[in-house]
Amino acid sequence: MSIIAAAASLLISASHGQDLTIKAPPQRAPIAIINAAIHPVGRDEIGHGYIVFDKGVITDIGQGEAPSLPDGTEVIDAQGLRVYPGLFSPWTQLGLTEIQSVLPSTDLSENGRVTPEARAVTAVNPDSTLIPVTRSNGVLSALIFPSGGLVSGQASVIRLEGWTNTEMTVEPSAGVVVSWPNMRTVRAWWMDQSDEDQQRTIRRDIDLLDQVFETARAYALAKEAEPATPTDLRWEAMRPVFGTRTVTGETSPPSRPVYVRANDTEQITAAVAFGEKHALRLVIVGGRDADQCRAILKERDIPVIVMGTHVLPKRDDSAYDEPFTLPARLHAAGLRFSIAHTDDTAHERNLPYNAATAVAYGLDHDTALRSITQWSAEIAGVGDRLGTLDVGKHATLIITNGSPLEITTRISAAYIDGRRIDLTNKHTHLAEKYRERYRQQDTEAP
Repeated sequence: MSIIAAAASLLISASHGQDLTIKAPPQRAPIAIINAAIHPVGRDEIGHGYIVFDKGVITDIGQGEAPSLPDGTEVIDAQGLRVYPGLFSPWTQLGLTEIQSVLPSTDLSENGRVTPEARAVTAVNPDSTLIPVTRSNGVLSALIFPSGGLVSGQASVIRLEGWTNTEMTVEPSAGVVVSWPNMRTVRAWWMDQSDEDQQRTIRRDIDLLDQVFETARAYALAKEAEPATPTDLRWEAMRPVFGTRTVTGETSPPSRPVYVRANDTEQITAAVAFGEKHALRLVIVGGRDADQCRAILKERDIPVIVMGTHVLPKRDDSAYDEPFTLPARLHAAGLRFSIAHTDDTAHERNLPYNAATAVAYGLDHDTALRSITQWSAEIAGVGDRLGTLDVGKHATLIITNGSPLEITTRISAAYIDGRRIDLTNKHTHLAEKYRERYRQQDTEAP
């Protein structure tokens, strides 16, 4: 096949891979959901309650009959149904990749090892076919992240609806992503470096991280002292991860965290020491050995984003259920955590079932639900807007006939900022297509 023909084939394939679902218009009138079991998350269930929202914001929630409603309110009788906050995926590349084996459909990283200015949301494809599939299972918000290099860029919080990536943006800069170097030397058939060479590489990477954060802090201090200091986009992007001086001369806490991708005990402890040195607010991403570091993590209130439960044990001599029980062990240790989905991005819809597996292995149901709603939103820095059902928060919610953690549960309706979301997707269209085939066969004459 010629290069031109191959390119044309790729373009045609890509065009057919785009989502054709019409985006939802803004909420135009108040909506009241009545006679429902309201599950706000973080507080007790409201057994027979109502929830009212207008202009994309929750205006009232309570027990019993709804109070007098404004004229023109759309009333939805949810008798026998439940209302939950939309699920929040705490670590994903949804919208950044479509088919991982097709390079033109992925946009995950910038060139270079230090690119803190790169925002994940700028690369989101609003017409990804994976987005409607994911939200049809109740996942309505997500923290997306860039990858590659040591300092990969900035994570972003998005809503899974919008004509453009700008419309999808909830928080464009939710924190800086760092991939912590592997602290152990590797002795495997594929490793072509000696132990000494690997140790030199590790020291070089840690020295580079030190240099990056020292330079960024010096820039932040210079900008505070003299706002006319020339702007450097790299270091400007890192200013929120450092505290700022208050009028009393004290230093305020950082407004954004640093997400450190680390799994091994040595990685986590080294990252925590690094965070102490540079006065950073850390979030550990991965954390397979986090329970072994529970003392230092709890003392510093460092949360963990668990990278899924549907994975293999970390070591050959680990218990078979080691990944299944990790959330329960973190909870028992008093650590804050959220549960992410670690499989191919195309399977992001399975996020609630990763939490469900943790329930089957010791974590209580309500805590598992909080790990993919309230705690995910809080760790991402948007807990004041998403993650629970409370007056003043975004009307991002789902109506179901059961717990979102159950595979048999159906999502009958979903709202993002008060917009009624079309829950059809490529999967539902294919299901209808092939049901029609059998309907036609049933009507054929014998």
